Amino acid sequence: MKTFLIAFVGVFSLLSIPLSNSAPGERKITSSDEIISDADYDRLLLTSLYTDCELADKLDFNVFKHAMDGYNSIELTNKSLLSIIDYSKPSTEKRFFIIDIENHKLLYQTLVAHGKKSGYLSATKFSNKYGSYKSSLGFFRTGNSYFGIRGYSLKLEGLEKGINDNARLRGIIIHGANYVDERLVNGNGVIGRSWGCPAVSNKLSKEIINLLKGGSLLYIDADDGLYKENSVIANFNVNENINLN
Repeated sequence: MKTFLIAFVGVFSLLSIPLSNSAPGERKITSSDEIISDADYDRLLLTSLYTDCELADKLDFNVFKHAMDGYNSIELTNKSLLSIIDYSKPSTEKRFFIIDIENHKLLYQTLVAHGKKSGYLSATKFSNKYGSYKSSLGFFRTGNSYFGIRGYSLKLEGLEKGINDNARLRGIIIHGANYVDERLVNGNGVIGRSWGCPAVSNKLSKEIINLLKGGSLLYIDADDGLYKENSVIANFNVNENINLN
């Protein structure tokens, strides 16, 4: 009985301790009362996700951060996944990343095509115009899957006005293609190009489409100063009051 009372008093004492004495905009993250700002706390979470997914030698941190900025700002039905395409890399590299946000895991890193008028080995030119045969940059929200002239495909909604909001009009979709294949990398030193779509290999297209459909986020990045200057989302840390939904 004496032992029980001692244990009960101990538990009651722990429950009586305030969870945090942090001021607004601060968080207590350690038992030693270390206080950090919300910004630093968010940075720690971002770095943890980046590290856990083992992206350090695969994807530039700044590209990942831009993608996460959009992920945290855009209304999404499916928040469990984030997809990133890094067109600063040549088409021979696996530059399409699909990240499981909830479980801190990189699910896919695979090849993806760019538009035939965007460049040969690398994509350097981008457009939002119908008939340009160029890739578009920025943030997209995935829609429904369907069967079309490219087979099993995934609709994409461009979320950035003047940058990629003509995606539906242009028929920009994720679909499988026989010209996206590692054998072409090994044989020709380059994969084929699309009419502007982020096409993936036929072997993985069904898996990827089924995984991403229904309101997840896709971010497409490149070394393009014009996009960085004009993207509201890429610059939202400066324009704090802009509604991005």
